[in-house]
Amino acid sequence: MILTETAHSFISSAALLLMLLNPFLLIIYLIDLVQELDFSAFSKILVRAGIISGVVFVIFALVGDKIFTDLLQARFASFQVFGGIIFLLIGIQFVFSGPKALQKMRGAPEHIAGSIALPIMIGPGTVSASILAGTQLSPALAFICIVLTMAIMVITMLFLKKLHDYVRPRNEKLIERYVEVMGRVTALVVGTYSIEMIMQGLSTWAAIIRL
Repeated sequence: MILTETAHSFISSAALLLMLLNPFLLIIYLIDLVQELDFSAFSKILVRAGIISGVVFVIFALVGDKIFTDLLQARFASFQVFGGIIFLLIGIQFVFSGPKALQKMRGAPEHIAGSIALPIMIGPGTVSASILAGTQLSPALAFICIVLTMAIMVITMLFLKKLHDYVRPRNEKLIERYVEVMGRVTALVVGTYSIEMIMQGLSTWAAIIRL
C-alpha cells in the first residue's frame, strides 16, 4: 500500500511538472531558434537550459518555500504576483509581435540558455510543482522525479525539432500556419494563466491582511 501511494505521488508530481512545462507549447516560444539553428546548436542550448531549470527545481523541492521566508524574507505570494506580471507581458508581446517579441527579451546569444530557463521554464507554476514534489516525496525520489521530467521534456522538444526540420522543406506554409495559430493559442493560455497567478497572489495577501 505504501509503495502504491509513493508511486502515485511520484507519477502525479512528474505529470504536473511536465504539464506546466508543456514542450508542445514551449516549442512555439522557441520557434525562431528552431528555425534558425541546426539540431546540434539547438540541442546544446536546450540541454543547458534544462540543466539550469532542473537545478533550480531540485533546490526548491529540497528546501521548499523556506527560500522565500528565511532567505529572501518575502512571501511566495509576492513571487506569484511578480511572475504573473512577467508572463502577462510575454503573452501580450506574443499576441502583437509573435515569436520575434521573445528575441528582444532573450538578449545576447551567449545568454540564450539562461533566458530560456528564466522566465520561460522557471516560473511560479513550475516552482510550486517542485515544492509540492518535495513535500510528497523523499528527497531522493523528488530528485529522480525532477530529473526524469526534465529529460522527457528535453527529449520531446528535440524530437519536435527533428520533426520540424523534416517537414519544413516540404510543407513550409503548413508550418507557418501552425506556428501562427498555436502562437496565438499559446499567448491566450499564458495570458490567462498569468492573470490567475496574479489573482492567487493577491488573494493570499488579502487573507494575510485580514488576519
